[in-house]
Amino acid sequence: MIRPRRSLLFMPGSNPRALEKARNLPADGLILDLEDSVAPEAKGLARDQIAKAIAAGGFGKREVLVRTNALDSPWWMDDITMAAQARPDGILVPKISSVEDLGRIARCLLDVDAPASIAVWTMIETALAVLHVEELAASRNVEPRLAGFMFGPNDISRETRIRMQPGRATMLSMITHCILATRAYGLEILDGPYSDFSNVDGFAQECTQARDLGFDGKTLIHPGQIAACNAIFTPPAEEVAQARKIIAAFERPENAARGAISLDGQMVERLHADIARRTIAIADSIAAVTQH
Repeated sequence: MIRPRRSLLFMPGSNPRALEKARNLPADGLILDLEDSVAPEAKGLARDQIAKAIAAGGFGKREVLVRTNALDSPWWMDDITMAAQARPDGILVPKISSVEDLGRIARCLLDVDAPASIAVWTMIETALAVLHVEELAASRNVEPRLAGFMFGPNDISRETRIRMQPGRATMLSMITHCILATRAYGLEILDGPYSDFSNVDGFAQECTQARDLGFDGKTLIHPGQIAACNAIFTPPAEEVAQARKIIAAFERPENAARGAISLDGQMVERLHADIARRTIAIADSIAAVTQH
């Protein structure tokens, strides 16, 4: 079954109250953060608190990732050693720019005896990462832990001086480039956070754009963003009903060998059946999560 990733919320590892609250939030996943939201002097404390929170459990079906510090930081090895022992669903590594970076991550995970169940996610947030994203995605063939990417528009803007504008017209070419590379190699990709969490309309517009561009979900920085994000990335009931109708039509004996059929006055091809199956799988996975 496809795992729903409509909403993944960043939670600062240095804030024990936030970690406790995370267990009851309706996000599909949580990113327990050791990087941007944690001051240098609090890194050790955050690491210990995240380890204890994961050990205590209680996150239900939520996917739990740990965002480590960057490979070239003094905290990287301590972060990954903790993650290997705590066993989250995955780690999220920032500032990745090359296939060599992915190779280093893989070697470090082996060195600390990390279980194979820990997936690797990386941030696409540098100019080099965008330029090399196809090579990064292709490395899944040799780095089976690689699960997907998270697009980081704020860091890209800072590095490239490309301004963040409403509608993100200045970044659309980069976004679609990253999505194409991701899909070409069967990976997942999540959109970056929307910083102005008090702007409800702006956030909804960006979520809708992200969904239509092909992102699997969005990373969030505030719990108040979860409900709207989940709603936008959930297939509408009428879309799911139509998907089931398409599948049922192709399953009729008289249509078994046909590549295209007529349905409600429209031509429907096998590719539409493939799209319909994914829509149903996503809807079913969301229903399974929300029942608990």
